[in-house]
Amino acid sequence: MDFFEHQDRARRLSARLVLLLLLAVAALIALASLALTLILRFSDSAALAGLGGAPLVDWALVAKVAALVIGVVLLGGLYKGWVLRRGGRVVAERLGGRLINLEPRDLSERRLLNVVEEMAIASGIAVPPVYVLDEPAINAFAAGLTPQDAVIGVTRGALERLSRDELQGVVAHEFSHIFHGDMRLNTRLVSVLHGILLLGLTGRLLLRGLQGRSRGGRSSGLGVIVLMGAVLWVIGYAGTFFGNLIKAAVSRQREFLADAAAVQYTRNAAGIGGALKKIGGHLPGSHLAAANAAEFSHMYFGQGVSLALEGWMATHPALAERIRRLEPGWDGRFIASRAEGEPAASTLATPLPPGVAALGPGSLEQALAAVGNPGQAQLRAARQVLGGLPTALHGAAHERTGAQALVYALLLAPELDERRRQLEMLGAGLPDEVRAALRAHEGQVAGLEASQRLPLLELAIPALKQLDRRQMLELRRQMATLIRADGRVSLMEWCLLRIVERNLAGPRPLHGTEELAALCGEARVLMAVLAHAGHADEGAAARAFETAMALLPGTAGSLPRRAEVGLRPLEQALRRLGRLKPLQKPRLLKAMAACIAEDGQLTVAEAELFRAVAEVLDCPTPPLQTAGGLG
Repeated sequence: MDFFEHQDRARRLSARLVLLLLLAVAALIALASLALTLILRFSDSAALAGLGGAPLVDWALVAKVAALVIGVVLLGGLYKGWVLRRGGRVVAERLGGRLINLEPRDLSERRLLNVVEEMAIASGIAVPPVYVLDEPAINAFAAGLTPQDAVIGVTRGALERLSRDELQGVVAHEFSHIFHGDMRLNTRLVSVLHGILLLGLTGRLLLRGLQGRSRGGRSSGLGVIVLMGAVLWVIGYAGTFFGNLIKAAVSRQREFLADAAAVQYTRNAAGIGGALKKIGGHLPGSHLAAANAAEFSHMYFGQGVSLALEGWMATHPALAERIRRLEPGWDGRFIASRAEGEPAASTLATPLPPGVAALGPGSLEQALAAVGNPGQAQLRAARQVLGGLPTALHGAAHERTGAQALVYALLLAPELDERRRQLEMLGAGLPDEVRAALRAHEGQVAGLEASQRLPLLELAIPALKQLDRRQMLELRRQMATLIRADGRVSLMEWCLLRIVERNLAGPRPLHGTEELAALCGEARVLMAVLAHAGHADEGAAARAFETAMALLPGTAGSLPRRAEVGLRPLEQALRRLGRLKPLQKPRLLKAMAACIAEDGQLTVAEAELFRAVAEVLDCPTPPLQTAGGLG
């Protein structure tokens, strides 16, 4: 199953799961409403005596009580959804995580960052924020609503006890959850279950508040309230129990898929298998001590909490079962874990190819096949990119000030005079520390190979996410100032701006509903822009356009002129293309690939536009390979 099938399956599974939970909630509401209505109906002797031939159930009263119960469940679910709206960092912070992208404290944290950065660049997505939980257990998690607001969390026990290969296997497992839509499903589960739980909490509060007050018999209504509290408590917690059963069943299957994906990414079953064996041989295992650990139990790499009904309520398959699926010949023995003390892995500093180069054999097909499924080739290329970046720039990308300066530096013109004019246009609004960092790094950024620009931007995204709202607005304003400095907007500038905005924006709907056949005009605009971007010659651009459009539904017509398909029409087209259904996206990407491959060459504009469109489509696409290396 490829990335797009996983996305479509996750969408359908999410819909079925939500329907199942809604049916369960409806049943609970019906039971609670009926029980509360009967309590109110027969709460006093006068009502009972006057019942006569009246119906046993007053349906008008049932409707009123049901509305009240529905309000409680909706309030709980909406509140939890509102709390989690800021993405994965909320989960990390509630578990006591500490962000390390800006300040890794030791070699083990630097090694973790290196592994995450390799996986992100190999996948073609921005580097996610990374949190460390100071817990002795061996565990990890991925949380968020979309890939753009996802975070990775890893425990101190995993850092100290796992080798680099094992840590890479765990991180690959968590990236699988990011790619395949599991995070959004997990977040929805948390919200719905909290709404059900609020019924039980309301009942418990009623019972606690009235504890001891009914003994004096001062009010006959106290007994009714106690009965109502008991009903809500029993039904709420029963609903939570059955909801957790559903959550556990879904989560166990997703864990098997993520284990298999981790092996596919790393081509190393011993890595993730060794991590699972060390959990079994580690005294704390994977159990977390954080107060909120149970709430997010289905998000972890290993079973994060102890359970009374281990078989039914376990959100993760048994360790032995997971290991045997990875290593059928396993002898059943776990590994007694010990502190690794392994230094961060070295990276390769191989020179990168120039911005325009011949495409490697089958590179576009490999890139499309690796969407959401990066392999060893992509990981090696990512390691090469990281090794080729100047140390000063790599360090600056992990600082708030340095990250802002790098974004501005990427937008500066190559000509010295034009660059000075742009710096003057930034004006007094640029903080002194950012201006100093920009002056320190602009020369090195100007000397980068074109193929190093996007990876550097991706490294800076976690630091940019730490800016407050005012700083983010200022960043976008200054980016717009630099882009407009020469009176025109280049495709490269537009791509950089869109990637930054896409990753700093809040969560948005992940699964679209549009068919590609209904968006022929938008696809035509995109292919025309791409054809012009990669071919200065009109005849070559027309051939590339025709090749791409032959793979798409509808009538192609002739290639529109450059002036007819500027950035404004492109932006409008992408706004609608971003709402494509998961299984409609591969056809569009294949048409783009055919357009690029028509002349056998890859330009910087083509590579950056391909990456920006993949970002809009929520398709983590690895960088394109040239004949000499990474494109």
